Amino acid sequence: MLLSQSSSSIPLTERLLVAHSGSGFNALRNANGFSFVRFSKKNDAGRGGLVVLCSKEARNRPTLDAVFEPFEEVKKELLLVPTVPQDSLARHKYTDKSEAAINEQINVEYNVSYIYHAMYAYFDRDNVALKGLAKFFKNSSEEERQHAEKFMEYQNKRGGKVKLQSMLMPLSEFDHAEKGDALHAMELALSLEKLNNEKLLNLHKLANDNNDAHLVDFIESEFLTEQVESIRKFSEYVAQLRRVGKGHGVWHFDQTLLNNAVAA
Repeated sequence: MLLSQSSSSIPLTERLLVAHSGSGFNALRNANGFSFVRFSKKNDAGRGGLVVLCSKEARNRPTLDAVFEPFEEVKKELLLVPTVPQDSLARHKYTDKSEAAINEQINVEYNVSYIYHAMYAYFDRDNVALKGLAKFFKNSSEEERQHAEKFMEYQNKRGGKVKLQSMLMPLSEFDHAEKGDALHAMELALSLEKLNNEKLLNLHKLANDNNDAHLVDFIESEFLTEQVESIRKFSEYVAQLRRVGKGHGVWHFDQTLLNNAVAA
């Protein structure tokens, strides 16, 4: 077995020794339970070529001047744990402004969903009978409601309180003398998607200003990309409806939308 000169000061009971000298080895353990490996075959020079040492002393030596003392540092956190039953125990680094902004965004999502649901009801009328547009706006309404529910779940997760606000009655008539009902409704929907995106960006900025990394990540991962894609899709539908006019082209657009064949 080969030892390096620097290892001679380390007691055998406190080091792990590996002497590499080729193929074949035996694993040994000393009286104190420290293991080492002995290779049986020597190299051309008649001795091993690698010594690896592991000392308990080296392992236990502090590497940083600052020492983490959890039981001392947790004292200030214990003082922040609410004792009032009405207060959330999970709330941490979540500002009142963020809580209010989340509730506002919940209201935005529900309002957009409400308007899309009114569009669904309009195009589903017997004297309008554009089933593709009715299906599209119904699905859009459900999607916005799911977004509202996501924000509600997030509010509860962070220890905030969900406060639902009132909603105004949406329009029920979407016909337009020059544009027709399909184009008019789709342009309105595109404007709502852009408005919603602006609200999300304002919420994102608020989270950044409050150094709330978790809220920033939530908005970016769950909403921003999807919102940009929605704006693109609605924009293409507006462009297509402007091309086809108010007559038979709208019916053809509606049929392809009904069968999910409209390019998006």
